[in-house]
Amino acid sequence: MKDVTMKNTMMPLKLLVVVLLSVVIPAYAQSSASAKASSASVTGGTKPSLTVTATQVGQSQMSTKLVANGSVAAWQEAIIGSESNGLRISEVLVNIGDVVSRGQVLARFANEAVSADVAQAKAALAEAEATAVEATVNADRARGLQASGAISKQQIGQYLTAEQTAKARVAAAKASLDVQQLRLKYTQVLAPDSGVISARTATVGAVVGNGAELFRMIRQGRLEWRAEVTSADLSKISNGAQAIVIAPNGEQIQGKVRMVAPTVDVSNRTGLVYVDLLQPKDKKQMHSFKPGMFARGEFVFGSSQAMTVPQQAVVVRDGFSYVFKLNADQRVTQVKVQTGRRMQINGSEMIEILSGVNAGTQIAASGVGFLNDGDLVKLVTASSSAAAPVKK
Repeated sequence: MKDVTMKNTMMPLKLLVVVLLSVVIPAYAQSSASAKASSASVTGGTKPSLTVTATQVGQSQMSTKLVANGSVAAWQEAIIGSESNGLRISEVLVNIGDVVSRGQVLARFANEAVSADVAQAKAALAEAEATAVEATVNADRARGLQASGAISKQQIGQYLTAEQTAKARVAAAKASLDVQQLRLKYTQVLAPDSGVISARTATVGAVVGNGAELFRMIRQGRLEWRAEVTSADLSKISNGAQAIVIAPNGEQIQGKVRMVAPTVDVSNRTGLVYVDLLQPKDKKQMHSFKPGMFARGEFVFGSSQAMTVPQQAVVVRDGFSYVFKLNADQRVTQVKVQTGRRMQINGSEMIEILSGVNAGTQIAASGVGFLNDGDLVKLVTASSSAAAPVKK
């Protein structure tokens, strides 16, 4: 009786175990298959290596420029020297940086000795003129008596000779007076032209010789930029071409080509282009340019249509420039390109593409420094792109 009861009790338990096994085993198998598939996906290398944004090779209007470096110099620098010999400087009226006009007195020499020489020359002239008047009267009287024979021909000749001699002495006295008056004039040092005093060696009390330098002056305050241009580019520049010159502090000023040097330096194969710096309306802007300073500039020749890409879309490797072309399978192809001009367009730095890709080609615009040929990438919009490598 007990055996029958136990058999009846075990039957439901066996049925319950069979049902549980039929449910658990398929679920476990399905979970294991999913895990294996996921693992195979990860190890299969199909995960994108980088998240990038895309752009197209576009067409833009770019100005044609030639960049050069050079020095700022005075258009002409006048050296103002002493024309008096052995005189003491009594007064210096200007200093470095002063703006002067033509004929303005810059310095004075002590003129007491020269004034005395002028007075002596005037007295000598007056004496010579009085002697000449007497000699002329005697000569006229002798001419009147020549026909009567009252005096000899020898005496008449002496009177006429005395007249000529007296007149010659008057001319010599006048010349001597002119010399002394010129010396008196030279006791004042005058500006030969309008301009700016750039150097001064004149000192009160100094005794200087004839020809000694006293001042240097930038004539008319005009400055020029002497750009160094390679011999290959000299032919592109002509007189009257426009230029933009940039000072070390970033200030810009307009310039105009005055002359292209007729010769080229044999040591570095460059020639000088002389660019007049145009006076701006704001005079403070001109203060950023000083003679002797280094400046860079650009010659502007016009504009032309060009293929352009953003600067960040170009990567330089081994001395060559590359872009990464986006393919339909979301992989990139590294393409070698030749670059040209650079220009700010709508606040972005753009680079001209001369060859390698065509207009309209879709390329990676960000994170190109991390890419390699054939990489799988993920495209996102510019606002959501982090432009950083994805961890594998």
